Amino acid sequence: MFIGTLLSSPVETDLKITAIDGGKNLNVKLRQYGLFIGDQVQVLRLAPLGGPVLIESNGREIALGRRFAANITVEAV
Repeated sequence: MFIGTLLSSPVETDLKITAIDGGKNLNVKLRQYGLFIGDQVQVLRLAPLGGPVLIESNGREIALGRRFAANITVEAV
């Protein structure tokens, strides 16, 4: 069973957000995107050359910066 961050998670694996460790700014930004602890997500693509992490949640695709993705803890469902 995988437990890690969004940045280190395998592509196209069903994941659940278990913790957000980025402080108030990250929590606010994720709430604006409609992402909360307990939500199921899937990493669709890791852009090359330090680009964003593309995830899917609730039928929406969301691009997150790598610093944000590194602070979101997930586990495989």
